[in-house]
Amino acid sequence: MSVPELGRLGFGAAGIGNLYRAMDSDVAAATLAAGWDAGIRYFDTAPHYGLGLSERRVGAFLAGKPREDFVISTKVGRVLESVENPSDARDEQGFDVPADTVRRWDPSEAGIRRSIEDSLTRTGLNRIDIAYLHDPDVYDLEAGIREALPALVKLREEGLVSAIGVGANSADALRDCVLAADLDIIMLAGRYSLLEQPGAADLMPLCLARGVGIANVGVYNSGLLARPVVAEGAFYNYEPAPADILARAKALAACCDEFGVELPAAALQFAAAHPAVSTVVVGASNPDQITQTAARMAAQIPPELWTALVSRGLLTEDLVFA
Repeated sequence: MSVPELGRLGFGAAGIGNLYRAMDSDVAAATLAAGWDAGIRYFDTAPHYGLGLSERRVGAFLAGKPREDFVISTKVGRVLESVENPSDARDEQGFDVPADTVRRWDPSEAGIRRSIEDSLTRTGLNRIDIAYLHDPDVYDLEAGIREALPALVKLREEGLVSAIGVGANSADALRDCVLAADLDIIMLAGRYSLLEQPGAADLMPLCLARGVGIANVGVYNSGLLARPVVAEGAFYNYEPAPADILARAKALAACCDEFGVELPAAALQFAAAHPAVSTVVVGASNPDQITQTAARMAAQIPPELWTALVSRGLLTEDLVFA
């Protein structure tokens, strides 16, 4: 198994695919450039993100960079198919793009190969470094394990991709995939963050034991930890945060503030500290945002902060701190 060097911080390109709101093409290019200037060399995209828009934008940006200088990952499992007579409707899965294409779940070997070929066409690149099976738990985890994972192993053996993995929001689903196949890396979404750590119980020790890397994503928990001050009505798991979750986030923010640390900086560095984590992947909606993220990842955090969080019952002593 071989995972390319990813760096401590990676660029998540869902926003570049117009997640929730349209992004001007020049702003998208400038945001990617700001990430590059901040030292980011790992870029993660997917066909799902903007019905191919994210892949096209990421590929156009990276086309001007030496191929050996960056790592790109994309996803398989959802293939895109054109709508015969498209209307003026917009995508219904959170991306502000025309609904002229539909997603179809296809975990078969033919579907996986087609997905990679289509991604190569959209990005314009000569190879994909990492291919993740995308959200199999949302569709059919059993079929994903039975069909898609062996297909990905074949693609890696043939040299069509350098590394393979699975991306999901469910730590249990990812554990099942790690046990079922010879994976290189997984993408763990929202299950190991400063707010909550369900991935720490079984999944992360398993990955360490098997030499499977973790790309830790969703570390702000849908934006709940993305600002120094937690806003009323903040979202958690893409919905308004329940009162107990909101209170916990506010307690984390208050403790960070006492030590002169911004909550997002603590969230980023905590998410990166576990030895199973290969990289933390974060998105951005403008250049300043990704520059700020890189600065927060590099900020100095006093060890006393982690001690205080433990003493207040906001973290447990057996967790790994930055």
